[in-house]
Amino acid sequence: MDQLLHLFADVFLFVLIPSVLWRLSYRTLPIVVIPILLGIAIAVTKYPVGAWGIPSRYGEDIGWLAVLVLAFTAGLDMWQFSDGADPNRNFTSPSMGRLLGSALVALGVPFCIGSLLIYFYFLPLHGWETPHGSPVIGAMSIGLCLAVSALPVLIGVVRELAPADRPMGQLALRLAVVDDAALWIGLACLEFAAEGPAAFHGWHITQFIAIALLAALALLSSAATYRLPHPPLWVIWGAVPLWLAGGAWASMQIGLHELIGAYFAGAVMPPGWVRRLPVEQVGTFALIWLAPLFFGHSGMHINGEALTWPSVIASFLLVVISITTKMGAVVLYPPSPDMSRRQALGMGTLLQCKGLMEIVAATILHSKGMISEFAYASLMVLAVTSTTLTGPMFRLVRAKKGDAP
Repeated sequence: MDQLLHLFADVFLFVLIPSVLWRLSYRTLPIVVIPILLGIAIAVTKYPVGAWGIPSRYGEDIGWLAVLVLAFTAGLDMWQFSDGADPNRNFTSPSMGRLLGSALVALGVPFCIGSLLIYFYFLPLHGWETPHGSPVIGAMSIGLCLAVSALPVLIGVVRELAPADRPMGQLALRLAVVDDAALWIGLACLEFAAEGPAAFHGWHITQFIAIALLAALALLSSAATYRLPHPPLWVIWGAVPLWLAGGAWASMQIGLHELIGAYFAGAVMPPGWVRRLPVEQVGTFALIWLAPLFFGHSGMHINGEALTWPSVIASFLLVVISITTKMGAVVLYPPSPDMSRRQALGMGTLLQCKGLMEIVAATILHSKGMISEFAYASLMVLAVTSTTLTGPMFRLVRAKKGDAP
């Protein structure tokens, strides 16, 4: 009974109160930001919410399950964004080569510049030393967080755009899909690099079964795409939890984070099956009603003593680096060759949104000891700030009518 009361207190604090505040603010403040701010406030003030059983055991489990679902749906989202004709489009639809090239530039520029600046100017600061692994791995870990785009949150932002801006938003989503895939691949590579040869010590039959399972999921999905393109809906729904559980378990067994496997499982599901699933509705439900428990607890897990004035200043410097490099990269090599500078800047403001993806990435890196308490706190502040600024920055860039080249 006590555990249920603790769960109710957890839900009241991190789900119901943020939902009310979100509606009172006329949804101008992203809903993912509010529970994080509450959690950070608790961490800084050291308010004794433990007396209410917060964070609750069931709340931790529900929040974690929600994030697994969001990682899975992020993989499913790879198949959601077609490039159909749109009467509001006023730029040429990019070729696949141009799209991939622009996505890699938009990811690579913030990653490279951010990693270098972190290595030379941030890691020497007190409290920023990499706890586990080399300073290079630590700098690259933070650089990856600076480069990522928030696909699940961005979907909601694009859905609320004016009709004239939706073609640009859809194109931003296609770039964010590439960013998202690169994030999970990058996290896996960094985890293996941090462990070094020790990552493969102690491997036995379980690890090889896990690798075989991941390969089997991909092969089964490929075969089903051609041999079973239109199965009964119950077959698709039955496959979803098997794919999700199998991917998460397999990645955990080989030393990677469960979320990486969950994303992989969603990414390899047959596209024809995915299009019959209510991916957006499931993702939205998890984002609004379940994941706030994870967001709030993530904010609480910050070391309040790490949020000193120097670390807050460092956080806003990270915001400046993240926003300017992402927007500059999109302007440098926009996805469409005839896209105006104003349109490219608008797309850059959308892609600089960090939201859920950076929070998840920072949590994984922090749990593995690849970033310090100070870096983790600063990245949480970055996620809150960049997500909050996305809407106002986009409206500011797109305020003037017409697109001057």
